[in-house]
Amino acid sequence: MKKISLMVLLAVTMCGCGGRNEVNRVSFTRAMTRYLDQRGELCLAKYDWPIDVTAQDFKAGTRDAVQMPVLEKLGLVNSSEASAEKKQEDAPAITVAVRRYQLTENGKKYYLSRRISAQKQVSDFCAARLKLDQVVSWELGQHDNSVKEATVIYTYQVEAAPWTNDADARRVFPAVARVIEGAGKAQLREGFTLAPDGWRAKDSLD
Repeated sequence: MKKISLMVLLAVTMCGCGGRNEVNRVSFTRAMTRYLDQRGELCLAKYDWPIDVTAQDFKAGTRDAVQMPVLEKLGLVNSSEASAEKKQEDAPAITVAVRRYQLTENGKKYYLSRRISAQKQVSDFCAARLKLDQVVSWELGQHDNSVKEATVIYTYQVEAAPWTNDADARRVFPAVARVIEGAGKAQLREGFTLAPDGWRAKDSLD
């Protein structure tokens, strides 16, 4: 019995079952979980506050002109009349009237600091966080007769901010709405490379 147990243990050790460098669902699940822990926030590219919206912006229906009133309705921002300098191409800046939007205390809960590279952090207004649902499949790439790259296809779950349930919020943030509606069924793809410590996403922050 001891001899059989020793042989099984030796076989497991040699095959590296469950190792970080293995090509299997366990290793890719580990790598995807690690990646989404780092980069899973779904944010809106609203980095700098306050945000000023001019009468011309409202007339043109720009992104901020459409979205900011909805965020104000939801209590995430408040606004006031203000003035700001507007740069003009090949001409002096002019002062224009603007509607200035500031984050409320509730809105600040969603203004998160995010690391976008090993050296740089930014803050952004975020709507949700993605978590791994399951690894569906993977496609391997080879270089020099060895596997060095993989594309992982996966489904996800979403931890969405409560305000994203509002119909107007989903209307003015359609990309957020699509991601939320795709939870558990939509498939996303992420590229990985094989590093000494295991599979690592190509845009990993490590």
